[in-house]
Amino acid sequence: MRRGVTQAMQAWHCDRMSVLCRFVALGLLAGAFLGGQLVAAAPDKSSAAPKPQSAAEIVAAAPAGEWIGIAPENLLVMYLPPREPGGAAMVPAPARTAADEVTGGSSAQAPVDPGTAAMPRTVTPRRVVIQLIPPPYSQGWVANIKLLASENWWDGLAIVRTQDNYVVQWGDPQAGDAALARPLPSLLQRMPASDYVAGKPGDCGQFAQLCLPRALAFFTTPEVRDSYADRAGFVDGWPVAAQGSRSWPVHCYGTVGVGRDLSPDTGSGAELYAVIGQAPRQLDRNIAVVGRVIEGIEHLASLPRGTAELGFYATPEERTPILSVRRGDALEDMPRYEYLSTNGESFARYVHARANRKDDFYVQPAGAVDVCNVPVPVRRVAVPDKPATRTRRTR
Repeated sequence: MRRGVTQAMQAWHCDRMSVLCRFVALGLLAGAFLGGQLVAAAPDKSSAAPKPQSAAEIVAAAPAGEWIGIAPENLLVMYLPPREPGGAAMVPAPARTAADEVTGGSSAQAPVDPGTAAMPRTVTPRRVVIQLIPPPYSQGWVANIKLLASENWWDGLAIVRTQDNYVVQWGDPQAGDAALARPLPSLLQRMPASDYVAGKPGDCGQFAQLCLPRALAFFTTPEVRDSYADRAGFVDGWPVAAQGSRSWPVHCYGTVGVGRDLSPDTGSGAELYAVIGQAPRQLDRNIAVVGRVIEGIEHLASLPRGTAELGFYATPEERTPILSVRRGDALEDMPRYEYLSTNGESFARYVHARANRKDDFYVQPAGAVDVCNVPVPVRRVAVPDKPATRTRRTR
């Protein structure tokens, strides 16, 4: 620009100040100043709008205060035998009991702990961690499940069904034969089908004394759209649907529910399943939802598919045995887990990002999202070391 001004001034002082000379000078001045304005108006790349954060980046940046710890007593941990290199499950020898010494056999109900002497110590069992649903949903079944785990009821039973793009189911393979079925604890409750649903979000009903304040908040946005109910959203970290004055937990990938016989049977919680396929929302309000897999879903989704009808295993040899099922508070080496609060600012931004993907891969943001396509983030957290105990010496 400075060079242009100099040329214009030289033309202005040209000999005789002819009309032509003056036109040239004015043109040069105008061009110089206009060019400078155009350069100044060019966009500054350094001040461009920041790229929107991805859903993963939002979760990673969520402050510690927006993460909620999961109590160990609300976790269910299932151990399966490790896989051999060829893919088959390593099956440990059943533990022997005093009764076996008399009968010469092995007890069908003997618990098999991970790391049993019959299994190489260097081999790690597969672990599946399930978070149980909080009040006000399905609490009768949740109480049964905690009782069954406390009594080691599932130890030595099996995965009985793996249906592709649907569910993995486990329990007692002999449950249909009264003579062979494993006895159930006498204190198990029986729930009516009406307990598949609860009151409207924020209404804890008979569980009002057990519900934490965060359970009274219902988060949703117009971007969360649903085909199965008037509205869908999240209550205390769980995806739910609502219609009128009723709400219920929904079936998403990883959801754990209670197997049952034909209605009016509602199941006890002794037979459970986990969803390993597209969300089977038609099951909502027809079966009790009691939890979700938060770690180890790959151990269930990768099981061999059942060879009989509905994915059941045709022979006992096809089933995957269950080493043990324990409550989280019964395990000394249990990791700690947290989930992202569905009432916080980070989760709201996370939902918006899931509904409006604008990264380099997506061409057209959807502008909406299904409730099952917003998995609530769960993470492991470091367990603080226990303080070393000092031994007092006597003199």
